Amino acid sequence: MQFDNSAVGRTIRRLRNKKGISQDVLSGFAGIARTHLTMIENGDKQANFETLWKIANALDMRPSELVALIEAEIEKNG
Repeated sequence: MQFDNSAVGRTIRRLRNKKGISQDVLSGFAGIARTHLTMIENGDKQANFETLWKIANALDMRPSELVALIEAEIEKNG
């Protein structure tokens, strides 16, 4: 399985929209800049593990759950 920035972004955007929160809110909960989150969601920037950990916590999930959903997204579109 090959890493895919776009799959990471699609997964995070889908989860954020499912919770009905804006990029401003999620980035605030995660402690990252909104522009950084936007670039991640657009697939323009690769999130490091610490950032994924923060985003997962902000989405009230375990980092391993977020990674599993990203893997599923990659498999679905790969």
